Amino acid sequence: MTPRAEIDIRTVNEDGLREWVRALRTGFLRSPEVTDVDLEANRGAFRPGRSLGAYDGERCVATFRSFPQELSVGGGVSVPADAISNVTVSPTHRRRGILTRMMARDLAAAKERGDVVATLIAAEYPIYGRYGFGPATSTSEWTIDVPRTGLDPRWAGPADGGRIDLVDAADVRKLGPELHARLARQQPGAVSRDERWWQVNTGVVRYGGSWDEPFYAVHRSPDGEVDGLVSYEADDKWEAKQPHDTADVNWLIAATPGAERALWQYLCSIDWITKVKTGWRAPDDLLPFFLPDPRAARLTTHADWLWVRLLDVVRALEARPYDGHEGGTGGRGLVLEVVDEAGFAGGRYRLEVSSQGVGSCTPGVRDAAELTLDVRELAALWLGDESAVRLVALGRVREERAGAARVADALLRTSRRPWCPDIF
Repeated sequence: MTPRAEIDIRTVNEDGLREWVRALRTGFLRSPEVTDVDLEANRGAFRPGRSLGAYDGERCVATFRSFPQELSVGGGVSVPADAISNVTVSPTHRRRGILTRMMARDLAAAKERGDVVATLIAAEYPIYGRYGFGPATSTSEWTIDVPRTGLDPRWAGPADGGRIDLVDAADVRKLGPELHARLARQQPGAVSRDERWWQVNTGVVRYGGSWDEPFYAVHRSPDGEVDGLVSYEADDKWEAKQPHDTADVNWLIAATPGAERALWQYLCSIDWITKVKTGWRAPDDLLPFFLPDPRAARLTTHADWLWVRLLDVVRALEARPYDGHEGGTGGRGLVLEVVDEAGFAGGRYRLEVSSQGVGSCTPGVRDAAELTLDVRELAALWLGDESAVRLVALGRVREERAGAARVADALLRTSRRPWCPDIF
């Protein structure tokens, strides 16, 4: 039997980009042919030193890419993140530890750079927990049966003096970044969108194939401020000479509940549209209850979404707000024993929260631990979506002092659930 060759992990340079893209497409079960359009699109996302390839001889058999990102923790604060994407291993080279080696290399570099966390969107649930990632946000999708909503079919626009206008892609690239930044400041779990994001999502940058321009609609408040934006497509379906079209939302962002309500009502008011697919929304989205009959919005998907890996526990816990204690008369604290087999974030920490909702975190304390948990479970709790009491019941967190899990929930849970509007 011919012995297996040693797999070489190395950074990808410009000369090796075409072979890397071929491996990327192979791993995602797309045609391995690399067109000039695909190559140019991937070149735009290429960052020297942050794209890794695994090579069996000269053939690339696994891919890995990271890029800088800002992750919102709410309260107008964000932390630097190592965003991970384009992770593939060719089917001929599975179960050889290739991803483990690439992940260790990237996380070590991120820790050295001073990134507070690493982030990713997991295609498969079982993979990333072993690297210290935990699901920190979830997402939901609804399909709206428009005739059943109870909305006024004569609706012709907002009654408060606001307005909705159709705009083109150039307008979106101009108006979108500021609106998204406004949303991200108040939405824990939102991630930054750079200029390239807007180019990809308005057709300037194309990953092969043709581009069908979607519709874009903007909501302006009564004073003319842009506070909502939606991108959507529509099909063309008729039955018995009656239209039964579906509006498929690519993304919808709004800085105010009023703008959000108006955009959903707009989508449900378009002639010929009998269904609206909402795209990925927050798990506690306001949408169903914008409708006179909330049951008209049928939940079709609910799943984990943004996964987080803590690299700096102190900075992570001190960055986020703790609104559960605003207006209180005194602070509260908790001692956490964090287990991290990779060695990036383990240790014993005391978290203290003031009555104003400001957190301080002290590493290396000698106090007895009150909760013991793996770094992946702390990641699930960090943005406020998960419950420590629930994790104790599941056997994934150990309560060293009775009642400590309830204290953790009082400190960490948020009034609205964190949400990441994006996939990357």
